[in-house]
Amino acid sequence: MVEYRIDRRSGVATYVQIVQQTKQALRLGLLEPGDRLPTAREVVEATAINPNTVLKAYRELEREGLVEARRGLGTFVRKSLSTAPADSPLRAGLDAWAVRAREAGLEREDVAALFTSVLDTHFAESKGDA
Repeated sequence: MVEYRIDRRSGVATYVQIVQQTKQALRLGLLEPGDRLPTAREVVEATAINPNTVLKAYRELEREGLVEARRGLGTFVRKSLSTAPADSPLRAGLDAWAVRAREAGLEREDVAALFTSVLDTHFAESKGDA
C-alpha cells in the first residue's frame, strides 16, 4: 500500500501531491491493478490533511481512468503505468548517481534542477527542440 508524504512547503497543492505520488507508485510497480488505495480516513490519520483533499485527489485519479471507487469497499487501481519497476537496473544506476551528487555537496533542489535539465534535453516535446 502507498504511504503519502505531504510537503507543505513545496508550493504544490496537497491533492496534486497525492495524485503525483500515486502515479509514481503506479510507474514503479508499487501499485498494481486490483490494489486498494488507503481510505480517506487512513490518509487523514497519517498526514493530518482534510478528507475532502484526499477525495479530490482520488476523483482526479478516477477521472484519468487510473482508479475506480467501489461503493462500500474503497478505491482500487484499474491500470498500471509501470514500465520501469522499482528493482530496475536503471534505478540502481540512478541511486548511485544520487549518492555521488550528495557526496559532492549538492542539495535536493540542486539535484532536482540538474536532473530536470537533463530530462528536458533528452525528452524534448519535438525532435527539433533537443
